[in-house]
Amino acid sequence: MSIHTFEIPAVPKERWDQLRKKLAEAVYPNELDKDVGWRYGVPSWAIKPVVKTWLDEYDWEIARAEMNRWHHYQTTIEDIAIHFIHEPSKNPNAVPLLLLNGWPSTFYEYHKVIEALRDGGSTDGQAFHVVIPSMPGYGFSEAPKQPGCGLAKVAQIMNELMMRLGYSKYCLHGSDWGAVIGKYIAIRHDDNCKGFHTIMPMFVPPAPSIANFMSRPMAVAKYCASMLFGNDMVYGVGKVKTIGRGFADIDNNEDAGYRAIQGTRPYTLSYALSDSPVGLLAWILDKFHHWTYYESGKKDEAILPETISMNELLTHVMIYWLTGNMASSARLYYEVYHDPAFHVIVSTTPIRIPVAVGVFQEEITAVPREWAEATANVQQWSEFEMGGHFPALEVSELFINDIQKFGRMLQSKNSFE
Repeated sequence: MSIHTFEIPAVPKERWDQLRKKLAEAVYPNELDKDVGWRYGVPSWAIKPVVKTWLDEYDWEIARAEMNRWHHYQTTIEDIAIHFIHEPSKNPNAVPLLLLNGWPSTFYEYHKVIEALRDGGSTDGQAFHVVIPSMPGYGFSEAPKQPGCGLAKVAQIMNELMMRLGYSKYCLHGSDWGAVIGKYIAIRHDDNCKGFHTIMPMFVPPAPSIANFMSRPMAVAKYCASMLFGNDMVYGVGKVKTIGRGFADIDNNEDAGYRAIQGTRPYTLSYALSDSPVGLLAWILDKFHHWTYYESGKKDEAILPETISMNELLTHVMIYWLTGNMASSARLYYEVYHDPAFHVIVSTTPIRIPVAVGVFQEEITAVPREWAEATANVQQWSEFEMGGHFPALEVSELFINDIQKFGRMLQSKNSFE
């Protein structure tokens, strides 16, 4: 039950020397003579400048000093040492807020929003007691020691963390795996979790069942029409984005390839990503490039969006490199893919607590509000014409305002009394 302080560590000299040697002596793969952009994966013209920045300019000590501004702790739950940031607000009306990230991100995804969420940011801005954990096997949390640490166990650990901090009632935000785990918490731990904010809505359409025909006949009719005429024609262009018909459905979603590998052979992949910093960088850069919004519109010509710097990307990569947690973070995909309860929890099980959805332009999933309302108590729905999978990094002000709006609504309902 003990909680002790934690400090983001320095990189030992021998480890830093090893990293620099590997970066300087990197062997780059064969490529086609013709530039094919990003169609085959990360091109060398994109990765080489980032490697050069990592080798010649990046300073872990600057990133470390920034991160150590916040209060870091560790506590052991379910025999796993869990790292987390805890920034209590001085505002008497502050709401406990759990922020969950996913892969290939880290707790650092929220570095631009911590102070604003903690302090309220303005006279009418909702303040929060901010808690940002590293999930088991991510960041500076210990990797699970036994098989089976999937959605249910991680959700239980995250809820226990909030209880241990004295927050018997709280709200949460989730992105990526944090959105899926957050949904699990919202369903299974609704005695404690009183509000769920997500940017990656995981809801299935209102199927033509008797219950749906009775409660939402127009929603069912539109869904049936979409099966005939297509989602874009019925709901609008880009209003429906799915990850395929299954977890690793590369026939309908080419982006599912990484899920197929990490969900079936995470160990085999992890040898390369644990040994090669350039390989690790490429694997992570691929997602930070493809899953983000480019204001210029010139995505194929860019390495990263204007809103995410090379240093921010490299801090995420450094956390994976320093902790060696690439293998354990990938194993979560295996645990979920082989969990028969996964599809039931994320699809048909209803959420009774208030739900808020922030829809950002380049998020990898999107559903119409009526799909979410079929199984969730949707109280807030916001659509933005920019931002992507990492809005706390990309469009931090929009992200902050949306969560504050939700927090104020929960406060008005006395959800935390």
